[in-house]
Amino acid sequence: MALNNGGPSPWGNPRPGGPWGSPPPTPPGGGSRGPGPDLDDLIRQAQDAVRRIIPSGGGAAGGKGLAILALIVVALWAGSGFYRVQPDEEGVVLRFGAFDRTAAPGLNYHIPWPVRSVETPRVTTENLVFIGFRSGDPASVRGPVGRDVVEESLMLTGDENIIDIDFVVRWRIRDAGDFLFNTRNPESTIKSAAESMMREVIGRTPIQPALTEARGQIEDQVRAGTQAIMDQYKAGVAITQVQLQKVDPPAAVIEAFRDVQRAAADRERQRNEAEAYRNDIIPRARGEAERMIQEAQGFRDSQEARAKGEAARFVSVLGAYSAAPDVTRRRLYIETMEEILRRNPKVIVDDRLQGLVPFLNLGDQARPAGRPAPAAPAAAVPMLSGPRPGVAPR
Repeated sequence: MALNNGGPSPWGNPRPGGPWGSPPPTPPGGGSRGPGPDLDDLIRQAQDAVRRIIPSGGGAAGGKGLAILALIVVALWAGSGFYRVQPDEEGVVLRFGAFDRTAAPGLNYHIPWPVRSVETPRVTTENLVFIGFRSGDPASVRGPVGRDVVEESLMLTGDENIIDIDFVVRWRIRDAGDFLFNTRNPESTIKSAAESMMREVIGRTPIQPALTEARGQIEDQVRAGTQAIMDQYKAGVAITQVQLQKVDPPAAVIEAFRDVQRAAADRERQRNEAEAYRNDIIPRARGEAERMIQEAQGFRDSQEARAKGEAARFVSVLGAYSAAPDVTRRRLYIETMEEILRRNPKVIVDDRLQGLVPFLNLGDQARPAGRPAPAAPAAAVPMLSGPRPGVAPR
């Protein structure tokens, strides 16, 4: 269509015959000029379509046709406001592009565009964010690892060692309205927050616990810290889990680190053996010392009791001697002789015997210590040098 008003065409082909110019001559065969349909032909086809819908023959009939057309258009426009929210989705209704309300799963209705529109994000789907590596299978964490991202995985521990950590953050949408309008790129925000929180937790954890028993504690701390950051941003997401995939020293020093670990294991083993020996020998020595102390105390108590008894006996004997000296002196003599005779071997000889030769048994005194004594004779017969009783001498 020409841009001038009855004047020469700016493209150099004047079109006389009216403000819009005369229509160009139709090429032979009824084809259109140029490679595509002309704009005038499109307008003419649209007018013909409207004339077919609206019957000609008077103003009343034309007005009725326009009304029917308008009703059809309005009905189609009103019907476009129906929408369906799937069970795993949440409907977010927008009014002129701003958040208006949320819709439950099922068939719902809103005022059609451009007044209102709807977004249906999936709120039950669990999403994954890979930090430190990129998985070959995005749908599964256990898929083959595509590549390692060193700038994300290398971190500094609390004892100034470097550790290589790969982990996965699982998250889902908790509030669809906050998720759509409070953050521009929620996945990138979650990744940055989780990586920052992991570096903070590893920065206060020594390398040895991070490699062994502190993995679960690290996962819980990173999940809680990342959730707190996302709640502060009002991102509308819930961090469901943080999984550590790999916690190793850097590849360049892993062999040396393993040597250190083996040396530490040997040291721990030897320390445990020494502790076991100490736990065995020290209680035994303490028990022996306690036994000796108890024996010494028992001996002391017995000696004290014996000395006190002897003293009490002497005091009682002194009292008896003061009361009856002769009787007490004779009694002491008898008791002393009884004690002496009880401890020594005795040979009783009748004083009527004459010429008796005493026999001194010196074998026990001359025998060395430890050698058993010879068997005693069946009967000891005293040697007599005089006549036997009842026998006349020769």
